[in-house]
Amino acid sequence: MTSQAPSPATTVTIRRGAYRDSVALMRVSREVSALDGVDAALVAMATELNLELLAQMGGSVPEGTGPNDLLIAVRATGGETTAAALERADAELAAMSTGGGGGGGGAEAPARTLRTAAARAARDGAPASLALVSVPGRYAAAEAFEALEAGLDVLVFSDNVPVEHEIALKDRAAGLGRLVMGPDCGTAVVGGAGLGFANTVRPGPVGIVAASGTGAQQLVCLLDAAGVGVGHCLGVGGRDLSSAVAGRSTRQALRLLDADPATERIVLVSKPPAPEVAEAVRAEAAALATPVHLVMLGGETDLSAAAAEVVTALGGPAPRWPSWSPAAAPSPRAGALRGLFCGGTLADEAMLIASAALGPIASNIPLRPGDAAWTLPADLRHDGHLVIDFGDDTLTSGRPHPMIDPSAREERLRAELADPAAGVVLLDVVLGHGAHPDPAAGVAAALTGSGSAVPVVVTLCGSSGDPQGLEAQAAALASAGAEVYLSNAEATRRALDLLKRP
Repeated sequence: MTSQAPSPATTVTIRRGAYRDSVALMRVSREVSALDGVDAALVAMATELNLELLAQMGGSVPEGTGPNDLLIAVRATGGETTAAALERADAELAAMSTGGGGGGGGAEAPARTLRTAAARAARDGAPASLALVSVPGRYAAAEAFEALEAGLDVLVFSDNVPVEHEIALKDRAAGLGRLVMGPDCGTAVVGGAGLGFANTVRPGPVGIVAASGTGAQQLVCLLDAAGVGVGHCLGVGGRDLSSAVAGRSTRQALRLLDADPATERIVLVSKPPAPEVAEAVRAEAAALATPVHLVMLGGETDLSAAAAEVVTALGGPAPRWPSWSPAAAPSPRAGALRGLFCGGTLADEAMLIASAALGPIASNIPLRPGDAAWTLPADLRHDGHLVIDFGDDTLTSGRPHPMIDPSAREERLRAELADPAAGVVLLDVVLGHGAHPDPAAGVAAALTGSGSAVPVVVTLCGSSGDPQGLEAQAAALASAGAEVYLSNAEATRRALDLLKRP
């Protein structure tokens, strides 16, 4: 007679009103999950999506638990293991609250408001000039207003911020002579210091205004590969060039870079803008003393061509972008293009290039909103050509961005590799600070475990200085059978070459 091992049980505790940043909470979840004997762990705010994840773990929470409450859930076998896991979670959360420091004794209590923090910095002889806001979208404007009134420029990392809040913030900033970067500003470089999802690149004479996140990352990484550095990259949020927001922060950022004596060239990069706003921004750029390169997707150039233009304008040779090939070249295959992206601008660029050859491409961020031929249904399923942006606000509400947690994209990758209608899969892997520590690993595991004949082409958006290691990530992907390109435009064109068409 054999004894049966006890089944793991899920234990849940709640911290009422204890908000923590989702990026930091994901790190705590990983730390607890890695403990011996722990089957799964979830340390997260009790949003609707996270409560669904908790239910999948077999846990439940008391009635009245809401998105401002912190939940800690551990699935493990044995009370001692569970107790150790909960103790570890509490220790990690406590370290977050104290900055990991130990303080003690007569140490000054941490500032509880942006205004207090700014006042203390000025008192201590190191005045602050910029505040980074990363709170749930509904609360972001209040914090950003406080930062503006404290005399600071503001980077709003938060997404899901109402557009009317964005407009009010940017109007107030203009009145104060300040800059609001964002909302949903995922990437910025200020004085050579990276903020958000930032790549490690050399300093230099180029200033960037970016109404996109991964578009800015692609540009700085291409420039770095060509030996050209970036002094500032001012993200303004993906909606800034919409009709509603009307380029409020873009115009301010252009003027700031024009006034910077170290900036020799300015590049404006954006997702497809509203036509009337694009025209106004062109006029603003033409009036500046510093030359401005405009890269508005949907126009006449792509990100890679624009980067090459900047390099040659600064006196460098025409660049050739790096690529990495698998041991066996994939064979062209009949079927549909399946694009699976973490970066919205990279997804937009891929659709713009591919649709010129393939016609309508269905997407959750369609190039032609309202047109059924270009719009994916809510379940993101489609028999033909498609591109999914897994980082779109509708897919990140209550869960980490796919550059932090790529599991949802990896699950869809496995499904596409098994789909006989798939002709080629095109995807991005984005490196840099704030991103997953080894994003290539999950993609490589999906490829090597699939036995699929579907060709896979990868845009590897990163620099040689990024913590994940550009060459190591490229090697892992190529060893798994993917073709890898630093240039998203080149990756997209290669994917088209691998697609057999009638």
